[in-house]
Amino acid sequence: MSTHKHFNRICCVVLCLTLVLTVLFMNAEKFGIQKTSTVMGYEKKLFDTSKVHSINIIMDDWDDFTANCQSEEYYSCTVVIDNEAYKNVAIRGKGNTSLTQVASYGNNRYSFKIEFDHYDSSKSYYGLDKLCLNNIIQDNTYMKDYLSYTMMNYMGVASPLCSYAYITVNGEDWGLYLAVEGIEESFLQRNYGKNYGELYKPDSQNMGGGRGNGEGFDMDKFINNSDTENTGTSANTQNNGQSSTDSPPQPPNGNGQTADSGETATGNFPNNMTPPSGGNPPDGMTPPSGFGNNTDEASAGSESDNSSDNSAQEKNNAPSGGKAPENGGGMTNGSDVVLLKYIDDNISSYSNIFDNAKTDASDSDKNRLISALKKLSSNEDLDSTVDVEKVIKYFVVHNFVLNFDSYTGSMIHNYYLYENDGQMQMIPWDYNLAFGGFQSMGGAASLINYPIDSPVSGGNVEDRPMIAWIFASDEYTELYHKYFSEFISKYFDSGYFEELIDSVKAMISPYVEKDPTKFCTYDEFEKGIDTLKEFCLLRAESVSCQLDGTIGSTSDTQKADTLIDAGDIQISDMGSMNNTMGSGNFDKNAQEPPTDGQDNTDSNSEKPSKPESETDTSSQDNTLSQKTDGQMQENAMKKPPDRNETTESQDEASKSNSDNPKQKPDSKGDPNNQTQNGSQSTVSKESLITAGASAAALTLGIVFALVFKRRRN
Repeated sequence: MSTHKHFNRICCVVLCLTLVLTVLFMNAEKFGIQKTSTVMGYEKKLFDTSKVHSINIIMDDWDDFTANCQSEEYYSCTVVIDNEAYKNVAIRGKGNTSLTQVASYGNNRYSFKIEFDHYDSSKSYYGLDKLCLNNIIQDNTYMKDYLSYTMMNYMGVASPLCSYAYITVNGEDWGLYLAVEGIEESFLQRNYGKNYGELYKPDSQNMGGGRGNGEGFDMDKFINNSDTENTGTSANTQNNGQSSTDSPPQPPNGNGQTADSGETATGNFPNNMTPPSGGNPPDGMTPPSGFGNNTDEASAGSESDNSSDNSAQEKNNAPSGGKAPENGGGMTNGSDVVLLKYIDDNISSYSNIFDNAKTDASDSDKNRLISALKKLSSNEDLDSTVDVEKVIKYFVVHNFVLNFDSYTGSMIHNYYLYENDGQMQMIPWDYNLAFGGFQSMGGAASLINYPIDSPVSGGNVEDRPMIAWIFASDEYTELYHKYFSEFISKYFDSGYFEELIDSVKAMISPYVEKDPTKFCTYDEFEKGIDTLKEFCLLRAESVSCQLDGTIGSTSDTQKADTLIDAGDIQISDMGSMNNTMGSGNFDKNAQEPPTDGQDNTDSNSEKPSKPESETDTSSQDNTLSQKTDGQMQENAMKKPPDRNETTESQDEASKSNSDNPKQKPDSKGDPNNQTQNGSQSTVSKESLITAGASAAALTLGIVFALVFKRRRN
């Protein structure tokens, strides 16, 4: 019958369609439908922010290790994280000048880097390969890094996870640290899926702290050369027509003008108000003597850690011809390369990027990045050259927290550059000197009112292609202001920020109080928190006024009588590079950190060979039975307001490099062998739609088959 033939054709078509859709779904990645991220097990473990975690470092040669931290050589140890032991993992000191600075304090509270997979590539902590333990130097608040990363994550920027961890060494108190996810393979998988792109950490100052990325850096030379910066004539570099080198810089926190005393050398300044450093003073305001010199903008305590597992070649490109950039801004200490400028088509011209690659970039990958930088420098095809929303949102938070030890400062470092299929993103790193801690030439009022549309210090916007495109277009500037407005409204005006900072303070206070190696007293910690809270609220108020036009949003449109009054805020109360440089202010009344009875002498030993997996210490069994300190504070915090369209979901589809896919191996292993792997893949909306269509087609096929069979009978 014709009816039978009709149903037969339909069933065949439906079944064929079902088969095709099923094949497409099972091989989605090969057809361009990519997994956007991987939910790693460690997200809900160590990086649960509702409590202070416990990390016990067990090693017999602790004194030898701390005596040699500046060498950044790996030592073997056992770490016990929240009562879970991981044997035979690697630990080393991390940082750049902070390593030598900590030693100069007469203290050994170094930052550490733990590599779970250093001796055994199959090991990880629930999928985490690298863990950074930051010593919270020059941060009396204990929150600068934490808040900065929290804000970045809130805005949908790919950012490292972080949480607080109380460190013990062989069971004895050591101190409260910030545990930070290493920006390496596990980070890339979590944010971009298995077929992630390329990762770089541009740096012209060799600020990596050893391994070919830091040993050549001369801090004294940098400070001396800093006198020649800010000599341009852009909105961010003018000094009322006077050379910034005409007057000597004002000494920070010494005799004479202090960084945040509220006094001025000359002119009729409102109380505690000085113009934004590096820019035009507001109308009616006279800049202080030496304004714009920023001579102390040296990263004395930066936690930048640009070293890789394999030593990079020591190369340091100088600006072309040794001249300042065309638009001024005197980058005598930097390089056009780390400004992310296009130089030429030669790979060798970009050694400050490619020598600091964190992935195995091929020549094809490098040429693709050069092509992207060329487009960026000419503002060409921006939508495919930069991830517009992610980069703008990065700069929204970055410009709010005022971290000048960064791409927008004179050092031009402390950021990661991610590239995939010719599209670039910025990844944040190292914010312990945020909230004005790196800025020595302005008072609290100038920082609170720092213009959001003139965000560069020690140069000018036009010389920073990764941010210049935002202000070169009315469309992108408007989008930048839109995201800034939503950030202020939802993060601050909603009351979330105040609740967050109060909750975190209550959670960490007992650990700060008993911290035997902290760089400040407990009273200074409490003062620092109060100052940080007030500073951020006033900063949010100023930004709101800049967005509605009440206050100028550029350095040459601000007027003194419109600025937000900073009251009695002292930037140094939050901790800064100035009030700790050259001497330690750690709490000398706290108990002494543990020792293992060995002489604290230098050692010339090589990196230890891989120990046997059975190696144990005498104290391990006792450690495993100890109560976890981190369980003491179950202080669940209110989630931030729903961003809705304020930020993209971290699960939004990201492009894969179809020309050169890099399938990265999953971490595998047995938890009993100290390898935890709790990753779970998430897929994009396109994949879910494909799966749904396949299921629907299969259902229809079955229905038609049943109907056909019934009618034949």
